Amino acid sequence: MLKKSILLICFVECFAAALMAQLTTNRIRTGADQTEKYFSLLRGKRVAVVANPTSQIAGVPLVDSLLHSGILVIKVFGPEHGFRGNASNGAKVADSHDPVTGIPIISLYGQKSMPSQEDMKDIDIVVFDIQDVGARFFTYIITLQHVMQACAMFHKPILILDRPNPNGYMVDGPVLEDSLRSGVGLQPIPVAHGMTIAEMARMINGEGWMPNHVKCELRVIKMLNYNHALAYILPVAPSPNLNTALSVLLYPSLCLFEGTVISVGRGTLRPFTMLGAPALNSKYNYQFRPVGITGMSEHPLYQDSICFGLDLQNYNTDSLRNKKQINLQWLFECYRNYPQKEIFFDASRSKQIGNFDRLAGTTLLREQIIAGVSEQDIRKSWEPALSHFKTKRKKYLLYP
Repeated sequence: MLKKSILLICFVECFAAALMAQLTTNRIRTGADQTEKYFSLLRGKRVAVVANPTSQIAGVPLVDSLLHSGILVIKVFGPEHGFRGNASNGAKVADSHDPVTGIPIISLYGQKSMPSQEDMKDIDIVVFDIQDVGARFFTYIITLQHVMQACAMFHKPILILDRPNPNGYMVDGPVLEDSLRSGVGLQPIPVAHGMTIAEMARMINGEGWMPNHVKCELRVIKMLNYNHALAYILPVAPSPNLNTALSVLLYPSLCLFEGTVISVGRGTLRPFTMLGAPALNSKYNYQFRPVGITGMSEHPLYQDSICFGLDLQNYNTDSLRNKKQINLQWLFECYRNYPQKEIFFDASRSKQIGNFDRLAGTTLLREQIIAGVSEQDIRKSWEPALSHFKTKRKKYLLYP
């Protein structure tokens, strides 16, 4: 009887927590949802939109809503995964026409990463509305900076429709070193920056991070009822391989493995909720087998091979929220258990997204893991850069 009572209490608590999270999500009004604040700014103008499947107004694609309201959308700029979100991770995306609306789509994740003068000459304003997840290596904030740079160069305003950062409670990790800027890290920010897309745009402008310290004309539609501590469940997957609420929360901690020989579960239906490799077969019982999945990962690491490792699908993310830190213990554990340590960080062998140093933003973290440095000392080495970032960040925040 006692056991049944405990189970009932647990069920009620879990249901209440899930309900509260959903109520919190429903309370927030994104920038896009507040059409009364920006439709009038767009009427009579030639509009370019930076958008993907997360760009929605009450469940309807932003571009479709703008067109239905008589707003002239000239073109769409598409980020990684494309405008309709059906391109796999890292896949180059070609220019095209949207089959639904017929509007030209200019890819910013193919032959070029920034709109050209030709792309910008026939528009009056750019609208940017993409859901970010708060990690430096998530490429949408890189696209943001490139679009802002084009707007500055060709004298066009940019309007940001702000959205929540599901990892907005966390500011942690090494700050990117200048020598390691790349396609998976452009701004001198930590792994988890704790800012919304509009706050990041304000910081890019304010800190003079664009070439020649240019600044663009920036307008923002703020959210209502949002603060950085709120738990927020994304209504639309931000990318094909971040397709669950859990994967979004684990992403800042797990993406570092993409510079190692450890699979993060790409090629399964639950990527970024597991870790493993065939060589860990003597250490773990949990196993998974990556396969090619169209639109997610056509050629994942260890395709059609059995991987052994850690199952994180039931991981309680409250521990991340309580500590407000990325989890380094999984990295320590996998390195400790991997039998061929000399290849653990070998990006050419792993065939992963980027090498470990570029993802970490520093060469030091890899060296520290190899040397067996404690987590406490590793975190000390992130200072004073991390504290300096936190201080600078404050003046660009829009929410409590």
